[in-house]
Amino acid sequence: MLFRSRISLAWDPFGNGKTAVRAGFGTYYSLIDALSFLLNSLPPANGSVSYAGVPLSSLLPVVPGVQPAPSCGAAVPPPCTIYAPQGIQPDAKTPTVEEWNLTIERQLAAGTLVRVAYVGSHAYHGLLSVDPNTIPAGICANAGGCQSGGVAASLRGLVPQGAQYIPVGARPNPYLSAGFFWYTEGNSSYNALETEISRRLSQGLEFRANYTWSKNLDMNSGLTGAQSQNQAQMILDARDLPRDWGLSALNVASEASISAHYELPFGHGKLTGGWQINGIATLLTGFPFTPQIGANRSEDGDTRNPDRPSINPAFAGPVVLGSPNQWFNPNAFTLPAFGTYGNLGRATLTGPGLATLDLSLFKTAAITERIRLQFRAEFFNLLNHANFGPPNAIVFTNGTTTPSTTPAIS
Repeated sequence: MLFRSRISLAWDPFGNGKTAVRAGFGTYYSLIDALSFLLNSLPPANGSVSYAGVPLSSLLPVVPGVQPAPSCGAAVPPPCTIYAPQGIQPDAKTPTVEEWNLTIERQLAAGTLVRVAYVGSHAYHGLLSVDPNTIPAGICANAGGCQSGGVAASLRGLVPQGAQYIPVGARPNPYLSAGFFWYTEGNSSYNALETEISRRLSQGLEFRANYTWSKNLDMNSGLTGAQSQNQAQMILDARDLPRDWGLSALNVASEASISAHYELPFGHGKLTGGWQINGIATLLTGFPFTPQIGANRSEDGDTRNPDRPSINPAFAGPVVLGSPNQWFNPNAFTLPAFGTYGNLGRATLTGPGLATLDLSLFKTAAITERIRLQFRAEFFNLLNHANFGPPNAIVFTNGTTTPSTTPAIS
């Protein structure tokens, strides 16, 4: 049984009903559900098999009822099957969020209200996508340097003493390939300043304007690549989770919106009356994204996760160019040595923002006491402003830089 704490406060400091102070704190728990995504690919009934360097023609046709070769092991001679393990942390904990807020509201005039609020939260035991079957990184202790390269058979690097590297070798369990597990080891935090001014319908006019300045931090925003395409799917280093602490893939630093409704002041009670105009303007800063190498250059064995590059110490000039044809300069980054992680952090750059203006014009006419006819004309993105999605985050392909173009979304 889980006990949840709740506390709240409402206060009229001047006793005139025009000012209100509200505050609250609560602890909330989340169900660990949708586990079938990772629990439906378990051997021997429905195992996920990893093949490398094997032609597809040798695997076809798939004959129902014909079992694959037994799972590889120390005493299992070939042919045998190397499974790609999937699953959930066996001692998974309950995801928990602590939330708090402080709000001050003030009535400026009849029907006009101003609100300022601070909203925050801290979450722990959140789900992370982790490959536990990667080679642990080490620190080179040899004065002459250490050979790096992980599971790669031919790609090797040389790192100096004191540098972190992936030693040449096999995965912790050499009879399994790259793993895909959900661990409840994630943390996140959110802090925001919210402001709003609103006016209730008076003399035909109603409007609402708000602005939010916020910062959202976490270790892994989406449990699959399809859920947040502006970040890597997996934690970079399963044994160094704080390395992925950074801006959430969902982070929007600034967000503003203005909406208005105006009943046109002519023709009241006549055939020409009943007109109203409505508008919504939305402004957002861009989502963060993580520049990536198009391969597992560290060769730690996590084939699902493209590694991050290193910062180019010789680069000078702006990193973000802001052009849809090339959003950032790939020359700001370099390839790390084989068998090492790049030193670039997660979610270090920000993609394009969004700006839209939607407008509508309504005309309502009464046909009878119970029947009304409405004419509607709606215009979305009235100014035809081009909004773009996050750029292509892959900096290197086959060792050469790639352009960081951005796809149009509206």
